Amino acid sequence: MLFADYLDRDLNGSLSEPNHPTIMTPPSTIFRLVLLCASLSGLVLQGFPSSSVAQTHTATQPDPSATTDHDEASPSIALKGSVWRAKPGIVFLKTPVGLLTLSSKTTLKDMRASQSVSLWIHGSSMAVEIRKRADDSLVHRYLTGPVVKGSGETKELTRWTPDGDTSFHYGTLESQLSALRDGEPVTVEVDDTGTIIGVHDLQFDLQIGQVPPSGSEAHVLLSGTVSKLKSNFIFLKTPVGVINVNAKIGIKNAKVGQTMTLHVHHHSVVADLTPANGTAPTRRFITGPLEFSTPDRTGVRFWTPAGEQTFPTDRGKSALAGAKEGSPITVELNGDGMVVDFHHFN
Repeated sequence: MLFADYLDRDLNGSLSEPNHPTIMTPPSTIFRLVLLCASLSGLVLQGFPSSSVAQTHTATQPDPSATTDHDEASPSIALKGSVWRAKPGIVFLKTPVGLLTLSSKTTLKDMRASQSVSLWIHGSSMAVEIRKRADDSLVHRYLTGPVVKGSGETKELTRWTPDGDTSFHYGTLESQLSALRDGEPVTVEVDDTGTIIGVHDLQFDLQIGQVPPSGSEAHVLLSGTVSKLKSNFIFLKTPVGVINVNAKIGIKNAKVGQTMTLHVHHHSVVADLTPANGTAPTRRFITGPLEFSTPDRTGVRFWTPAGEQTFPTDRGKSALAGAKEGSPITVELNGDGMVVDFHHFN
């Protein structure tokens, strides 16, 4: 079934039926977050030189000022979305990287097109904020993570937030929260006073289908194993579930069994492919807006996780011929960081 058909069917009423627990696509194709039931581990981008190595072209050192500002926990996501379609218990959001869906059996009953939604994933924790676009006032704030209770007799729960770990008072939910065991996953709603005002279920689905446009503040860091390939889609098995990634964002020749690390930063995408049981990537694909580093167009500058790097254009004459600066382009590197080819963005 095509995704559009599935979406239309669900929005016409079947989402509330108990035999349709999935929201966006069949279970094997979604990034279904049962975030805290998975065992998560820190993952880093390894294998590529910290500076670009190139044929006959002097590599530039990465510009530290161009590195990401986000704490590099993995998984790590920071996205902001606008409401596209909504019904009680489910909301579809347009984000810079694709379609994001939030769903719940106990909340999300009053979503409006006048609201914006911010989502953060940090290791085993999640934060969701819903605000009015007109004045940025808070409507809902949900925090998901393992139970970490305050010390001693304090009736508090410690939650990760984008501003760091914060303690929240049990409020009127002391009996319900006190019964939870340390480490047990729970989603709570909190208010501006630092008080817990609700306990909910909350899930999200994310499809990564596009390179963020210029000016975006998107951030994604995910690593997993390629479990399936179908048409243009890469099914990536991560510690938090299986997501599908559209290969048209600049990824070529992925193979089942490979490890893929995907890093989205503002309007740039970096994908590393490592063979099964391999220790270092054998291919890196960097996609971003075309920016020549010299007036004679002998070098092209890209953002990478190590900072801005410059690569020679020797092997990209045909792909770069007539290309306008600012248009998306992909550079393919081998495991030594050498330029293999340039590709027009699909």
